[in-house]
Amino acid sequence: MVFVKIQKTKAYFKRYQVKFRRRREGKTDYRARQKLITQDKTKYNTPKYRFVVRVTNKDIVCQIVAPKLKGDEVICAAYSHELTRFGIPVGHTNYASAYATGLLLARRLLKKVGLDTRYAGITETDGSVFLVEQAEDAPRPFKAFLDVGLVRTTTGNRVFGALKGACDGGLYIPHSNQRFPGFNKEDDSYNATAHRERIYGVHVGKYMKSLKEANEEEFKAKFSQFIKNGVTAENIEKKYKEAHAAIRKNPDAVKTEKTAPKTQKRFSKEKLDLKSRKQRIESKKAKLIEKLNAIQQ
Repeated sequence: MVFVKIQKTKAYFKRYQVKFRRRREGKTDYRARQKLITQDKTKYNTPKYRFVVRVTNKDIVCQIVAPKLKGDEVICAAYSHELTRFGIPVGHTNYASAYATGLLLARRLLKKVGLDTRYAGITETDGSVFLVEQAEDAPRPFKAFLDVGLVRTTTGNRVFGALKGACDGGLYIPHSNQRFPGFNKEDDSYNATAHRERIYGVHVGKYMKSLKEANEEEFKAKFSQFIKNGVTAENIEKKYKEAHAAIRKNPDAVKTEKTAPKTQKRFSKEKLDLKSRKQRIESKKAKLIEKLNAIQQ
């Protein structure tokens, strides 16, 4: 006869505490969040800014967020779909677009706080690590900490592309080169040229060339939007360079004017008044009586 020991007793369930909703939904890592928002009391309510990067199926979102008692406050934001204005109409979720979005956020934020002329960052990167230093007779650089959310921080992840773009744009975000593309863990070496190729979309151009030679039909299917917008393997690097220059020239957000549709779409049934509901019931009764009569005959 086998006896099974009861592990979860009544006392266990009486003391069970339900996890926070966003933890149950798998949206927030509260241990990481606590470390990112905890501030020394000697800082006297000084905000501890986070550089938040989120990647969706069609977009890359970069935000500067400050925690408040009422909730997080977004100070500034940039989205990869805005890159269409700067000459990049396609590929809004690749590494190069992540870099450009981070750069856009950095220049937009620094212009907002009046530090864009003091901290210009670097105009053209070679892929090497760049950390902004404090300028003479100027306020300290804008400091933030990288918030990746629930993303696996693997080497070459797109969140680090956005980080690199923000740092090159003039923000101070403490980091090293250990998660950038081109870093080799075995011999602790870093190939800045490999990272530069990712920043300017050269890797996409190489793949376009190889796919076109191997299977032209598959190339046309996968890169149909690139072909439609005139983005080729030869000019993709040039387009990203031009986009970076355009971002630095004018990073301001443009408010789009949206007109309300003439007829509003309904996703639920329209509510009936009392008279209509009574008529509906009477018609159902009449159909039911008709069916019963047919069966009896």
